[in-house]
Amino acid sequence: MSDTLKRRIGLPLLVAYGVGVMVGAGIYVLVGAVAAQAGIWAPLAFLIAGCVALPSALSYAELASRMPEAAGEVAYVESGLGSRALAEVVGLAIVIAGMISAAAVLRGGAGYFIALVPIDMTVAIVIAGVALTAIAIAGVLESMAFAALFTLAEATGLVLVAWAGFSGAPVPDWTAPAAPYLPGIAAAVALCFFAFIGFEDLVNMAEEVRDPTRIMPRGILIALAITAVLYALVSLAAVRAVPLEELAASEQPLALVWEEGTGRSAGFLSAIAVMAAVNGVLAQIVMAARVMLGLGRRARWLQVFAEVHPRYGTPLRASVLAGAVVILAALALPVAVLAEATAYVLFAVFILVNLSLIRLKLRLPAAPFRTPLWVPVAGLALAVAALLASLWGTMS
Repeated sequence: MSDTLKRRIGLPLLVAYGVGVMVGAGIYVLVGAVAAQAGIWAPLAFLIAGCVALPSALSYAELASRMPEAAGEVAYVESGLGSRALAEVVGLAIVIAGMISAAAVLRGGAGYFIALVPIDMTVAIVIAGVALTAIAIAGVLESMAFAALFTLAEATGLVLVAWAGFSGAPVPDWTAPAAPYLPGIAAAVALCFFAFIGFEDLVNMAEEVRDPTRIMPRGILIALAITAVLYALVSLAAVRAVPLEELAASEQPLALVWEEGTGRSAGFLSAIAVMAAVNGVLAQIVMAARVMLGLGRRARWLQVFAEVHPRYGTPLRASVLAGAVVILAALALPVAVLAEATAYVLFAVFILVNLSLIRLKLRLPAAPFRTPLWVPVAGLALAVAALLASLWGTMS
């Protein structure tokens, strides 16, 4: 075996991967929670959250052009802050957070699936987990193409929901909107920010992108823009079509939007939610395996994962371990509680990544893709604020 990945990914597949990771299954339940906080101004909260995520996304874009490596954050922290030990901790934290997140999504997706096909939950989790791990091993092009198909299904479902929401008569909440309640909008922005987490996964595919210094920055920013537009359209349609009280109380808010707008059953949305969950799990297995590959190149005790299969061109051992942990965690762990911790881990990583870019820019200003110094400064400040706000919200 070698440790060299195959460069097979172009811009369209990279963008589809990014949109799939960010959209995930969350938007199918998140709209109601955001509407409960921001009311009719929920679309504004989504757009503000996208703007909050933008500085960190730009920082990742520049760093990906500087160091197009698997385990991107590990390379960024090691180079920017000069600490291999801290970089390894960051890498392991990303792997653990990704696998726990994937386990939570796998269990949720299996719940949707058994509502459509009456089989045992454990059987559904194991079959889905093994199948997705096999796809991740089969090849990056195969994984990305599979993910792109599911991303297309997710995006089509969201566009159809938006169309339904704009088709019916508007509700009184829309025709006579309440004045904006700023604390509620601010709380909703913090909630919406979680819906944009995922753009950071793209940098770990850099060694498999054909022209990473050019394609990686474009892929990150295009994926973020598409996701923001989808979220804004869907949330706008939702608050137009469904009374806020019903929207906030529903566990399937987009189904309500479809039913109110068309008068027809929204059963197909359950199938799309399963696709979204499958897509999210596959993306996290692929990402975790690439970070483990990068860690294996740096840490002697992880060298067993620093090899790429000569036929498939994927990190076989790392993919098998990632898939196995995801399946076991979905079966055994209280993933709903643990999944909340993944957000804290990612905010801490954003802080370190933005700080790394600040130091790199001061030492080595030149880069294939450059952003002004205020971009990582803003990303650092916003990540610190988001982490503190999340911790405060948990403790209060």
